[in-house]
Amino acid sequence: MGKKKQKLVLPPELPPEVPEEEVEVSDEDVQFVKENLEYAGFVSNLDTHSITKHVTRVADANEEALESLYEKRLRKKLENKEKEQNALEVDPVDALPVKTLDGQLYYRRVTKEPKAEEESKEGESISKDPGLVKLTKAEKRAKHKKLRKEAKKQAKEEVQQTPQAEVLDEVKKDLTAEEASESKKYKLAELGTALLADPESNIKHIKEMLEISKDGDAAIVILGLKSLLAVFKDIIPGYRIRLPTEKEQEMKVSKAVKKMRFYESTLLSAYKAYVQKLVALQQQPVYKRVAVRCLCTLLAAVPHFNFRESLLAAVVKNISSDDDVVRKLCCETVMSLFSNEGKHGGEATVEAVKMIAELVKAHNCQLHPDSVEVLLSLSFDEDLGKPENPDADSRTKNKKSKKRKGLDEPNHIPDNERKKIRKEMISKTREEVSADFKAASYAQDPQERRRVQSETLSAVFQTFFRILKHAMQPGLGANTAPGASGSHPLLAPCLNGIGKFSHLIDLDFMADLMRCLRKLAGSGIQSVDLSENSSCQLTVSERLRCCIVAFKVMKNNLDALNIDLQEFLVQFYNLILEYHPGRDQGEVLAEAFKIMLCDDRQHDMQRAAAFIKRLATFSLCFGSAESMAALVSVKHLLQKNVKCRNLLENDAGGGSVAGAIAKYQPYATDPNRSGALASVLWELNLLMKHYHPAVCSIASSISTMNTSNNQVYHSHVSPLQAYMELSQENKSFTAPGDIKRASNKRKRGNDTLPVKIGSDLNLMDQVDENEVRKKLAEHFLLLRDIQENEKLRSELDRTTLALNLYEHYKKQKKRKTR
Repeated sequence: MGKKKQKLVLPPELPPEVPEEEVEVSDEDVQFVKENLEYAGFVSNLDTHSITKHVTRVADANEEALESLYEKRLRKKLENKEKEQNALEVDPVDALPVKTLDGQLYYRRVTKEPKAEEESKEGESISKDPGLVKLTKAEKRAKHKKLRKEAKKQAKEEVQQTPQAEVLDEVKKDLTAEEASESKKYKLAELGTALLADPESNIKHIKEMLEISKDGDAAIVILGLKSLLAVFKDIIPGYRIRLPTEKEQEMKVSKAVKKMRFYESTLLSAYKAYVQKLVALQQQPVYKRVAVRCLCTLLAAVPHFNFRESLLAAVVKNISSDDDVVRKLCCETVMSLFSNEGKHGGEATVEAVKMIAELVKAHNCQLHPDSVEVLLSLSFDEDLGKPENPDADSRTKNKKSKKRKGLDEPNHIPDNERKKIRKEMISKTREEVSADFKAASYAQDPQERRRVQSETLSAVFQTFFRILKHAMQPGLGANTAPGASGSHPLLAPCLNGIGKFSHLIDLDFMADLMRCLRKLAGSGIQSVDLSENSSCQLTVSERLRCCIVAFKVMKNNLDALNIDLQEFLVQFYNLILEYHPGRDQGEVLAEAFKIMLCDDRQHDMQRAAAFIKRLATFSLCFGSAESMAALVSVKHLLQKNVKCRNLLENDAGGGSVAGAIAKYQPYATDPNRSGALASVLWELNLLMKHYHPAVCSIASSISTMNTSNNQVYHSHVSPLQAYMELSQENKSFTAPGDIKRASNKRKRGNDTLPVKIGSDLNLMDQVDENEVRKKLAEHFLLLRDIQENEKLRSELDRTTLALNLYEHYKKQKKRKTR
């Protein structure tokens, strides 16, 4: 309380600054200086020349001289520094350091002398020293040799040390690279674990994982792609993200909404970058399989999410890849989309089928068969081809009748009508409740499902009809797709698809479809029509498939179609002889036997006999599986056509029934004109000696069919089943060396044969049956090759004739233009 406040004392103000030009020296000032010279004596000692030296030189000198001057000063400074660095510090004991006014200590230094100068000084000292002895020439030579040897040793040591140093440097680099890669791996693991634990809070880490996956090391890139795949599969929501618009962003929202928007936008941008990276990496062979696997996994796991179109386009593009692993993976993914439509509501199915149709169109039907076989895994509702509401008309009629009754009798409503009205109200409320329940449970609307399936089916048949149209055009299909067989690789899966979905084809297209199938099935059998350019030269298996599909379409649409299949049977009758076991597919032939001859079809007697005779002849020429399928078909035909069993008789002319044609014509192209009823099934006697026991047993059962009551054997087995079972058994089956006779039974009258014939039979038993069978096989194959050569020669003559005609036409056209 007693202390007084101290006042602040301010320093005096400085006089105002006056420029030197305005300063004036008065007489009084001059006089004052003269009187006090003792105080101004130091001014007279100043070196005015050195003070004004820099200024006068800068004012009068040239720029080049100044630059050279500055360069000299810099050189001097650098030389001084080098001297200081090369100098040796003197021990403080020998010379004390110097302390400057700043308080720094400077130790004295002595400059080093170079080695050459030292050596020269030593040499001078030696030469000057008269007491030393001079070396002779021999001693000088020896000394030079020693110096050379030492120099070589030093060079070798340096050479040995250099590769070691390089190796050490490489090892250090490898160690550092391994450490860096290990750190990146640990970083990916940490970031992925954090994202899986709390994705909303750690969503920023996903960008770091994307940056790490851009590394130059292939192992790090692959690990990053797999880690991101696991993260995206886990954190992608079950809905499609829609980013907010500009107006929505301007609106004020809560913190939770802001956080959710940031999370969704970050996730969507990172997912887009990841998908783009995968699409780009699949072009590189190193990352192709990994990138395609990630794309397929994402498409199968989250087909409802954004950027589905990009994933689908990349996967569909690889369903015809040359790499078997990539192709199978993509095909399995597309088939999983077709089977799991609940994840995407069928929209992905429609998009995938349309993309496949565009792919087939872009490659001109030259793709791998797997790209169209994928479509066979589709499933459609059975009532897709029927009207949507079949009871709608009846309901409207009942409503109209009720309204009319109500108008006629407005005041009187019977009890029955009241009950009906009440029931209708209850049914309406139930329908409304079920509709609300379906909407809450995300069930697909029936009308929406019908629309999706209709679009899918139209795209599928568009693809199938394009393939058929391409197969009918001549001269196409020269460039076959990888892994495909024949010039039309997509025709076989296309025909299988038409056969599977034939009940869904519109009846307006049936006539055109059957005409196309008839044309394809008959290509290459008879003379080629050059005027219509109808030659497409399909294989036997493909032409058999055309016949099979025609019968399937007829069977599925039996009520609506009235088409004669006689032409397809004629084509099939001729195709049996053109079959080649190593070239054509046996299961297709067995399926044709089943569908065209055995499946609940009643054939004409002449036609059935012709097929029985041809199948028996066919059984002699080919393998056991094909023979088994043919004999099963023969047994089916004989069971359905009792009159054809006269072929089993040994009488000349085929027994009591010979038909309208009295003579058998084996080379006839029409089964109705072959006269097969005038022949005998003598082939069964040879087939009873077949090397395979199954063929022997069925041949013996067929031969005794007319006399025995055993008609159940092999009656329940289809030709396709018999072929598949026997083809699998043949892999482990070994034919016996000595084949016994398949049947010990003899017909009546054999006991009364003359002795000479019995001796001939004994001689036949002594003949090696293997050699006989081998000679018969060679004989039949030779005959078959001759027939094929004749056909090929005739086709070659026709093509050369067509080319000559075309050349003649070109010459005439040139003459006309001239």
